[in-house]
Amino acid sequence: MEELSNLPPAAWVLIGGAAALGFGVSWLWRWYRQYSNRKALRAAVTAAGSDHLVDMLVPDGMGGGFHVDFLLLTARGILVIDLRDVQGNIFGGDQMADWTVMDGPRRFTFTNPQSSLYDRIAAVKAVAGEVPVEGRIVFTRRGKFPKGLPKWTLMVDALRAEFPSVDYDSSALTRFTEPWQRVKTTVKPSYMAHMR
Repeated sequence: MEELSNLPPAAWVLIGGAAALGFGVSWLWRWYRQYSNRKALRAAVTAAGSDHLVDMLVPDGMGGGFHVDFLLLTARGILVIDLRDVQGNIFGGDQMADWTVMDGPRRFTFTNPQSSLYDRIAAVKAVAGEVPVEGRIVFTRRGKFPKGLPKWTLMVDALRAEFPSVDYDSSALTRFTEPWQRVKTTVKPSYMAHMR
């Protein structure tokens, strides 16, 4: 201890600077990893569409709006994505009011997201007009459904298999161009953007 008290002030400055530098590098590395993970997740979701919108507010017809995580233009029409990043084993079903998540000692529930997905699909249909509009609740790789997936639920890795992308100028998308443009001009950026 006596040796520490005899250190010159310059040594203390160097020790403090090294500690601050170590903390800064650690913080920057964590930020970069989170940024990279979010970017990879966004790319995995948007790969299923030929064009996309992220974190948008779709009018609900009553002066409000529904937050939509992703809107994708696919060869089958417009796809509404409700993205969920939940870690652990997820137990949910079509008739259950709440879905349960078990992650080691942690256990929590969240409201069945299917009914809010139906509301978002209806809002997009009201804007898009005569074009097929589908919706999926997409979970990241951090979650697992040990008892099977509920209706309209997908894991992010299965999204592109169910909705293979085509080029934006493909003839398969020609009939959706006008409704898609109508959606793009009607929706607004959402203040509820939470992960991208």
